[in-house]
Amino acid sequence: MSDGVDLKNPSLYINREISHIEFNRRVLNQAFDKSYPLLERVKFLAIYSANMDEFFMVRVSGLKQQVILGITDRPPDGLTPREQLVAIHRLVTMLQEQKLHYWCTELQQELAENGIHVLNHQDLKSRHQRKVRDYFEREIFPVLTPLAFDPHHPFPHISNLSLNLAVVIRDPDTGATRFARVKVPGTLPRLVPLNPLDPDELLPPAVQKFIWVEQVIAANLDRLFPGMEIEAVYPFRVTRNTDMDIQEEEADDLLLSIEESLRLRHFGFAVRLEIDVSMPDHIRDILVANLQIGNFDVYKANGPLGLSSLWELHRLERPALKDPSFQPVTPPLLRSSDNIFNILKRQDILLHHPYDSFLPVVDFVQAAAEDPDVLAIKQTLYRLGPNPPIVHALMRARENGKQVSVLVELKARFDEESNIEWARALEKAGVHVVYGLIGLKTHSKLCLVVRRERDGIRRYVHLSTGNYNVQTARVYTDLGLMTGDEQLGADASELFNYLTGYSKQADYRKFIVAPVNMGRRILSFIERETAHGPDGQMILKLNSLVDDEVIAALYRASQAGVKVDLIVRSICCLRPGLAGVSENIRVLSIVGRFLEHSRVYYFHNQGQPDLYVGSADLMPRNIDRRVEVLFPVEDPALQQEVVENILKVYLRDTARGYWLQGDGSYVPSATLLDDGNKPFNSQEWLLSGRGTLQYPMDVPVPQPAPPLTP
Repeated sequence: MSDGVDLKNPSLYINREISHIEFNRRVLNQAFDKSYPLLERVKFLAIYSANMDEFFMVRVSGLKQQVILGITDRPPDGLTPREQLVAIHRLVTMLQEQKLHYWCTELQQELAENGIHVLNHQDLKSRHQRKVRDYFEREIFPVLTPLAFDPHHPFPHISNLSLNLAVVIRDPDTGATRFARVKVPGTLPRLVPLNPLDPDELLPPAVQKFIWVEQVIAANLDRLFPGMEIEAVYPFRVTRNTDMDIQEEEADDLLLSIEESLRLRHFGFAVRLEIDVSMPDHIRDILVANLQIGNFDVYKANGPLGLSSLWELHRLERPALKDPSFQPVTPPLLRSSDNIFNILKRQDILLHHPYDSFLPVVDFVQAAAEDPDVLAIKQTLYRLGPNPPIVHALMRARENGKQVSVLVELKARFDEESNIEWARALEKAGVHVVYGLIGLKTHSKLCLVVRRERDGIRRYVHLSTGNYNVQTARVYTDLGLMTGDEQLGADASELFNYLTGYSKQADYRKFIVAPVNMGRRILSFIERETAHGPDGQMILKLNSLVDDEVIAALYRASQAGVKVDLIVRSICCLRPGLAGVSENIRVLSIVGRFLEHSRVYYFHNQGQPDLYVGSADLMPRNIDRRVEVLFPVEDPALQQEVVENILKVYLRDTARGYWLQGDGSYVPSATLLDDGNKPFNSQEWLLSGRGTLQYPMDVPVPQPAPPLTP
């Protein structure tokens, strides 16, 4: 049913890349929000900068490749690659100006008022400048390598995300000017602490002073070019394409192939040049010509480049300037001394991180490693982090004579090197390690334990929306299910056979698996609710919604009167609130203290609900080019917990929520509140133990703008 509306009309779709930038705008807005502690706002500025670096390395580089290759295919929104690049440049330029203006005029001043001073070299007293020069001589000068550029010296390679100084030098004897490049070594702290350099200066304990390392180098360039005159110094930064193109079918060894691709990552073509606003055109032209980029790839900055380095300030021991610490809770069932496997025989356990501790997941694998009745452990690993206890438990299990098989996804972007390191460590310990399927990235998260018991072999499974990473488990919201359900255990066994062998398993008892049947099953659930008309209801929580088939199906559901609530953290290509198309669809984005990472798919089905949780977003890459798993939550009590105390809590957020409008803009939910209503923070409510703050049912749901006519 489409009521005569062409659901393929480009005006019904938001461009993916523009939506991605809008998400990062919401991240940047958190840095502007004074309800956060000061260093948390600094953190959001760093996150925004790092996110935009990745956006250029992956998304912009892909668009540029399409332009170079003459590809004119249009996404559902109808914009050509070149049109998208123009729109990206306009938006990013505007956001960069906002970011730097805020840093230079407000945030830096607030830091100083709280004893954290980020100073410029010219503002230092002469005594401090001498101390800084001593530091330069000891710590920086030995690792610098100036590289000249002239007819006898080729233009030096500028590595990805490196901070550099373009130095204009004059020979006093001949009057000739020269150009040189000095790279700021990434091994040095970006913000040099001044306090240790002058221990005789008596400062209150809370006062800390820093200076940008590139300014230290710029002020002491005479040591690199003795006998020459330093006429000018201009910082610049280059971003390169890092999206690895691996011909897996032709690779004899995937691990070695990825290692080689990682080495080449620093040599990808340039996609962005960031320069100081003071850089003259003739110096910029040298960089543009030699980096082989266009004017639209140049971004001028009236402030420091590469503000992802502000993470260094967030690491300071200043608890009063950060979010209060919290202690994740352990569910009461898991606080007993009873064996975890005995507990799971009786009842499924749902964990909601970071509010629930991740330790039970670690304990589950460690218990399996030590339990003499456990015969085998099988697990997928995607992003591990440093010193992962899960990996050590798996190696311990192998030492104890258990069969241990692990799929390590080597293609987890920007975690490849860490994953290679741990894959080698697991292999050295005797663990059977595989690297997944050709052409598919394994994104599913599950651990299967096979145990011998009195009544025979029994399987226990942990399934999750998130990674087996103890660090991200404290800052990402994720859902995990620990269960002894035999059908889920059998599905897990079948999936591992699919991943490690030559199985072509197409039917699963309870799992929904991509690329096998996920797209088809999701569409069938939507179509079923569509058939229920105004009695239909869906709540979908995910990171990104891009797939145009799914979006068209949601439009048809809305036209049939189905109430559709979408909680989409990042990219959303669907336009809600369009008259005759999507007036029954609401789209909410939550951006807060924790990164919303869980994916939940709830279909009301006239009171006989289907509730699935898993690793997959509704994007073509997840549905068609990844191994993903959605698993059911069937226990009525757990279903109620997810729907009432998670999904509906988010929908009532009036503190950190943003409602997507039909024109692609986002409106903070707080601005839609009636006067006098106190904002409700869903994450804080969940953090408080789900009940010590105002009960969310008492919070009015803010309504987005009225429908638009497409």
